[in-house]
Amino acid sequence: MTSSRNSRQAVLIGAFITVFLAELGDKTQLATLMLAAQSNHPWQVFLGAGAALMTSSLLGVLLGQWLGRVLPPNLVKQGAGVLMVVLGLVFCVKFYSVP
Repeated sequence: MTSSRNSRQAVLIGAFITVFLAELGDKTQLATLMLAAQSNHPWQVFLGAGAALMTSSLLGVLLGQWLGRVLPPNLVKQGAGVLMVVLGLVFCVKFYSVP
């Protein structure tokens, strides 16, 4: 029982740290900063942004859970890696392309 509890705690902490660090300084955080500055209603911005992040995270979790059931784990890891490389290349091409 303790092993299962420790495993769940490790997943929870790992997910929090990963998402927290990934979101620092990204465009979502900058958008919420601007919304809070312009609206003078920081708690409403906080609640709205939090609800949006929770909803998008829920979609990611549900999709990941489904993919984990229908595809072998190795294929999911490889697919995620390929997707990240492709997205990185697309963003680089868009950023460096001359209009």
